[in-house]
Amino acid sequence: MTSASQATRFSILDRSRTRRGQSHPEALRETVEFARLAESWGYHRFWVSEHHSVPGVAGSAPTVLAAAIAAATDHIRIGTGGVMLPNHQPLVVAEQFGTLEALFPGRIDMGLGRSVGFTDGVRRALGHGRDDADDFDAQLTELLDYFTRGRNGVHAWPAEGLRVPAYLLATGSGAERAARFGLPLVIAAASGEEAMVEAITNYRNGFRVTEWGAAPYVIVSASVVIADTTEAAHRLLLPEAWSAAYSRTRGEFPPLRSPEDIEREPMTDRQRRLFEESLRGHIHGPESIVLPALDRLIAHTGADEVLVHTSTYDREARLNSHRRLAEAVWARPSVTV
Repeated sequence: MTSASQATRFSILDRSRTRRGQSHPEALRETVEFARLAESWGYHRFWVSEHHSVPGVAGSAPTVLAAAIAAATDHIRIGTGGVMLPNHQPLVVAEQFGTLEALFPGRIDMGLGRSVGFTDGVRRALGHGRDDADDFDAQLTELLDYFTRGRNGVHAWPAEGLRVPAYLLATGSGAERAARFGLPLVIAAASGEEAMVEAITNYRNGFRVTEWGAAPYVIVSASVVIADTTEAAHRLLLPEAWSAAYSRTRGEFPPLRSPEDIEREPMTDRQRRLFEESLRGHIHGPESIVLPALDRLIAHTGADEVLVHTSTYDREARLNSHRRLAEAVWARPSVTV
């Protein structure tokens, strides 16, 4: 009998996380190599993200990085999770994705979000104050128009007439917006699984067929770590949890540190609480634990696809986790990858 995880596509989101003592250029080169491995393991997509002025994240220019990854791979779909539309003019975003699609036809995904800079200084550097829903709707409409008919006599060559699938990252009212625009939905369980399921249900119920989508499509983003034991997998989660707690108390998201460093680091009560909160909600352990947990997640959400993201200090352990996940779920006769 085919399990839920065997009948579901699996993809990867990579933020080009840096490790203590590692340069940002090294992290970007690792991302390109990671994508080549992900393709060889059979993953459906490989997406990169957009973060600005973050010491622990090298991924700041996702369309540029996507181009390098597409050039280094052969068939895996490449995209963004996502380009933060408020940071850019829609015309430029359309031109960039049109160029990618022209060079790598049939392989490019346009994942879009509405988040802005991590700090006030970054937001000012990006020229912000545009973050209300009405403005984002207008930006999104303008961007999509450039792929079909242009806007006010302006044409986003070579994008116009090309088919670049658009995906909307759900933050706030993102699920409702994805339904209204007829776009696939990318959603994480950050606000709790029940809230995520409610948002997905509302998305499916409110979905409108448009030229961008004929039916609802849900990608659930999940943190997944596979190791020989649950304890070993839990230990691999410590570096990202510490970075998250540090960012919420120091205002800066730092490079990943080793579990040994973290265990020696004194924490305030608040840092300890945030650290422990950040360790929750991950799917981790050996395959015998991870696969049933993924089956439950897929069954509960009806996910069409799972977008896996994993951050840890040990590079080889992270790659091994993704390889083992692929090997565990890849007997999927109902899915074409």
